[in-house]
Amino acid sequence: MKPVLIIQQVNLDTPDYFADFLSEQGIPFEVRHMYAGDAVPTSVLAYSGCCLLGGPMSVNDESNFPFLRAEKELVRLAIAADIPVIGHCLGAQLISTALGGTVTSAPMTEIGWNPIQVNSKQHADEWFGGHVHFPIFQWHNETFSLPEGATLIASNPFCTNQAFVLGDKHIGMQFHCEVKADKVRHWAIHEKDDIEALAQLASVQSSASIVETLPERIPASNAMAHIIYSRWIRSLPGLM
Repeated sequence: MKPVLIIQQVNLDTPDYFADFLSEQGIPFEVRHMYAGDAVPTSVLAYSGCCLLGGPMSVNDESNFPFLRAEKELVRLAIAADIPVIGHCLGAQLISTALGGTVTSAPMTEIGWNPIQVNSKQHADEWFGGHVHFPIFQWHNETFSLPEGATLIASNPFCTNQAFVLGDKHIGMQFHCEVKADKVRHWAIHEKDDIEALAQLASVQSSASIVETLPERIPASNAMAHIIYSRWIRSLPGLM
């Protein structure tokens, strides 16, 4: 089958469990590294799916990060060609804005393991293995609007728009279900000052707590990611 395209925005926001999952399923993938100067493909026809990862930049900052404009066009091409798209954090914001949505400041910055509420039993069964409530890792200070035709499937008390689906094959998630321990540990330690500056917010977990809870949180997070990704790959063309 054709490979899944993975767009990695920055060096330290890696594919992590998403790449592990594809490898376990025998699904080939290709990673384009935007921070290293890789080009965004101008066609999606060589790929079976498209994954957009996160990054610290704003999706609106196309002047400093022109590859964002190219990624939005890639999203439009993929959806027009019926090629499944999945977005994590900034990736979900790219999907939204590519399709006419907006990205603005979130009501509250979210950092750490925050709760998710799935909006219906149908969506819980379809995308989250029947789970209606679960914690997942967050790191964002902006939020997307729902693009035309999208359905909101998950929310939380701090940021209403947590996940949307478009049709039955495209999904955008504000949260980071792809993370493994090393990435989260690095973020929590190296960005400790920024985290502690927001410690008064109920939506921000302390750096120490993030690190201390990794042995408990990461296996559950990977298990949820496995469920989400298993549902997403069902629409990949050529999957046996």
